[in-house]
Amino acid sequence: MNATRTSRRTVVKAAALGAAVVTTGAPGAAPGFAEPATAPAGPILKPLPEKYFYSYGTNAETRWDAVSWARYGTEQSRLFVRNHTSTPVIDPKTYSLAIHGSGLRDPRGADQPVRLTLAQLKRIGRTYRTAVHECTGNGRSYFASQQGQTVSGTAWKLGAVGAVTWEGVRLADVLRHVGISPDAVDVLPTGLDAPYVDKGVDYGPVRRPLPIAKALDDALLVWGANGEPLLPDHGFPLRLVVPGWIGIASIKWLGSLEVSDTALTSPWNTKWYRMTGGDYPTDSPPLTVLPVKSAWELPEVATLPRGGGKLLHGRAWSGAGRIARVEVSTDGGTRWKRATLLEHGQAWSRFWFRWPGASPGEHTLMARATDVAGRTQPLVTPLNSNGYFFDAVVRHRVLVK
Repeated sequence: MNATRTSRRTVVKAAALGAAVVTTGAPGAAPGFAEPATAPAGPILKPLPEKYFYSYGTNAETRWDAVSWARYGTEQSRLFVRNHTSTPVIDPKTYSLAIHGSGLRDPRGADQPVRLTLAQLKRIGRTYRTAVHECTGNGRSYFASQQGQTVSGTAWKLGAVGAVTWEGVRLADVLRHVGISPDAVDVLPTGLDAPYVDKGVDYGPVRRPLPIAKALDDALLVWGANGEPLLPDHGFPLRLVVPGWIGIASIKWLGSLEVSDTALTSPWNTKWYRMTGGDYPTDSPPLTVLPVKSAWELPEVATLPRGGGKLLHGRAWSGAGRIARVEVSTDGGTRWKRATLLEHGQAWSRFWFRWPGASPGEHTLMARATDVAGRTQPLVTPLNSNGYFFDAVVRHRVLVK
């Protein structure tokens, strides 16, 4: 496969259509890896209008006040983007997934992988799954603004999340098609994005091991979202999706899978995406299942009528299962009332509450969700240095006029 340059016009057109152009491995490159493409349109290819997104360079966050209450799922055009570097541009015609490792029934080295094209993967099986997709740092800014604590990382509000109906094939079916050993322990998916360099250290392309039990449970290899091909920013032509788990587990632009009979590691489960600092022990395990959260579909400081009667709505979600209930407080947490759930959704649940009105001035609106596993949002999230898993009830400022 030969590396190919593309024009800005071609890249932008591909992003708009959900197609992609070319990023392929240079001669002699390791199987499953590719030379990163130059992305002339910037680190993110799709349009990011200010009325829909907050932009953070390589990342972009959905604005909750721009979410359509009537639509359950999140369109790809409105879905947040989390990139470590820039979105690569990959040619689906020359793309193939490389699978190797000691955990295969017939072990293979990285230089002699089993290769599967998109067409071959689609012949193995096809399934659909609606699930929440969320960045581990979603809500990070509230450590500072609500708890007065300093953490590192992108200062997400609550918009680094979405609900997507994914189309793909079960990873379990692919692994069984290739043949796995009963001694398999971990699967290491690796992306085709450019190597991530931080403070002069090259950590390589994004990759994070997945226990074989989760891989064989509900993980998917995905080529579509909401009835359309994946957009380049969301993993085209193929990505991993791990329902219920932190976003970093769902590796985009999937290039290779290593199936191993021993435990695997990467910086993304040893250096990052673990709890460090605060009161957490130094041997805290890698993060997996997403916490329970909720968000109002309102501007950061919402203006509400003094007389009341306005219908307010939001969404609640959890990595552990469906939402059981949502409670609302309009007085800063002194009293709580049950909100009405529109559905006990497979991904998230929409809820609504009729604002009773209040005296003029600033007030605090709060929503507190509980999932079917019995987990309820706390009022305070314990500090960790990277600002992961902010699951506390967010104190949403409203101005009554």
